[in-house]
Amino acid sequence: MIRFRLDRAEQEPLTVLCLGAHSDDIEIGCGATLLQLLAAYPKTCVHWVVFSGSEERAGETRHSASLFLQGAAAAVETHEFRDGFFPYEGAAIKEVYEALKGRLSPDLVFTHHARDHHQDHRVVSELTWNTFRDHTILEYEIPKYDGGLSTPNVFVPVDEQARRRKVEYLMTAFGTQRDKRWFNDATFDGLMRLRGVESASPTGYAEGFHGRKITIL
Repeated sequence: MIRFRLDRAEQEPLTVLCLGAHSDDIEIGCGATLLQLLAAYPKTCVHWVVFSGSEERAGETRHSASLFLQGAAAAVETHEFRDGFFPYEGAAIKEVYEALKGRLSPDLVFTHHARDHHQDHRVVSELTWNTFRDHTILEYEIPKYDGGLSTPNVFVPVDEQARRRKVEYLMTAFGTQRDKRWFNDATFDGLMRLRGVESASPTGYAEGFHGRKITIL
């Protein structure tokens, strides 16, 4: 197993772009990693972009981001593309990406896994790679009814505080999702526990990612 750290001194600012199709995707996919990243690099600037959500869910996005990004320099951006129709709205979504590219050159990008079974997730991933071609991209995973989880090749060990806070913030911020059978602490803890086993995490928990192109030297 190869271990590496981001090429940044703790005092240098780090720019992170988080992309999610829906209002809870970023938090589910990489919430604990973000919490630990911000603890290690306090000057990190996070750009948080969610592409689909009603006014109520956009409010949940902002609430959740305020919890996960406490103390960080952050910009939260929400859009109202129709849930489930991203493949048919690709041109308009691509315009959002082009605008992002004109404003940002992130050190690290979090996005959906390219082989996710949800069509909206796949579009977000495809446009991420199409737009940010010279950047470090990690694809996160989302558990769901459709299935589609596979074996990640990049792991971030999750400490107890980050594990607990991730689950707590998810359950606090997303009231509209609590009646869904899968949206509960057992689901989120269970996936982190499984990835912890697969990566021999010293804490027992981890978040898994797919890294297509990773430069280590």
